[in-house]
Amino acid sequence: MRTPAVDKRALILRAARQLVTRVGFREAQMNAVAEEAGVALATLYRNFPSKAALMVEVVASVSQREVDAAAGLAMGGGTAAKRLTASAWLFASRALIGRRLAHALVAEPVEPEIEAARLTYRRKLARVFEMIIEQGIRDSEFPAQDVQASAACIVGSLFEGLVGPLASDSLSTDVERQNQAKAIVGFCLRGVSGRIESLPLDDLRGQG
Repeated sequence: MRTPAVDKRALILRAARQLVTRVGFREAQMNAVAEEAGVALATLYRNFPSKAALMVEVVASVSQREVDAAAGLAMGGGTAAKRLTASAWLFASRALIGRRLAHALVAEPVEPEIEAARLTYRRKLARVFEMIIEQGIRDSEFPAQDVQASAACIVGSLFEGLVGPLASDSLSTDVERQNQAKAIVGFCLRGVSGRIESLPLDDLRGQG
C-alpha cells in the first residue's frame, strides 16, 4: 500500500507536468503547481525544495517515457532503416501533438539544473539511434560511419529542425507541420543510409 507522502509526490509531479504542457517551464510557478495539485504550498516545498528541483524531475520522468517509447520501436522487427524511420517518426509525431511540452523539453531557456537534465535526455535518445545504426552497419544495410556523430545529427535535426519551428508557429497549419516532420525524418534516413528512398510514413502515423 502506498504511503500518503508517495501519493502527494506523484500528485505534484503530475500537476507540474500538466502545467508545463500548458504554459512551459518559465510560467509554471510553484504556487500554480500547488493549486493544480490541490496541495498546500508548504507541502509542495516539503517534497521539492525549489522550482528547479521539481522541474528537473519533470524533465527526467517525461523524457524517460519518450526514450522508452523510441527504444521499444528500435528493438522491434524489420530492417534498420524501417526501425530508424519508426523511432524518429515517433518522436516527431509526439512533438506535433504536444508542441508546448516538446519545446519545454528541448528549447525553452531554463536554469542550469534543468538544462543538465535535458542534456541527459538528448544523450539517451541519441543512444537509441546509435543502437539502430550499429546494427545497420553490422548487417551491411548502412555504410560505415561515425555512429555517435550520426546519432547526434539525428537528435539535432529533430530538436532544432522540428521543435523550434513548431514552438515559434512559423509552421501555421497541421499540414505544414506534418510535412516538415516528414522532411526531417527523410533527411535523417538519407544521411545514415546514403540512399534516397521513399519513407513508409503512412504506416507509422498511428504510432504517435
